[in-house]
Amino acid sequence: LRMQKLVNTLLEFSRIEAGRMDGLFTAVDIGAFTADLASSFHSAIEKAGMHLYFDLQPVSSEVYVDTVTWEKIILNLVSNAFKYTSQGSITVGVRQENDEVRVSVTDTGIGIPDNQLDHIFERFHRVENVAVRSQEGTGIGLSLVKELVRFHHGRIEVASRPNEGSTFTVILPIGKAHLPPEI
Repeated sequence: LRMQKLVNTLLEFSRIEAGRMDGLFTAVDIGAFTADLASSFHSAIEKAGMHLYFDLQPVSSEVYVDTVTWEKIILNLVSNAFKYTSQGSITVGVRQENDEVRVSVTDTGIGIPDNQLDHIFERFHRVENVAVRSQEGTGIGLSLVKELVRFHHGRIEVASRPNEGSTFTVILPIGKAHLPPEI
């Protein structure tokens, strides 16, 4: 199953890079939709003795996402937060700033060393010698997330402090002016 997942992810990369990935962008309540996706981790997080929090600010403008790829983005970010956090919490936030919406996943985990931050979104890059919940992983999840965020005409940022945690923030344009006219 891991091998098939890896092959499917690599095929998805090739579709994105070749410009052959089609999206079905629809207006969503970005806060509610994102919270619903992240909530699928609620029982695992609570079972591990941690907490899942939501900080959902009102978004007054329409936000368009391809729901299939948005799910991959959110599940990957929350999964990584869970993998690298052994105590504390994970917080999913949504807020609007001017003509953008910012969706963040913040954890109280092990953080990312400063010398790794510039490489964290590179394909097949893995931070070695860290204590994690699971050693599984191929080093392509965050690079796929970056490509899927770009597919949404957005960008992703990371802020991290070793032994304090990390925040991954996806920034998307609001409205649909950036999308093909048929939307």
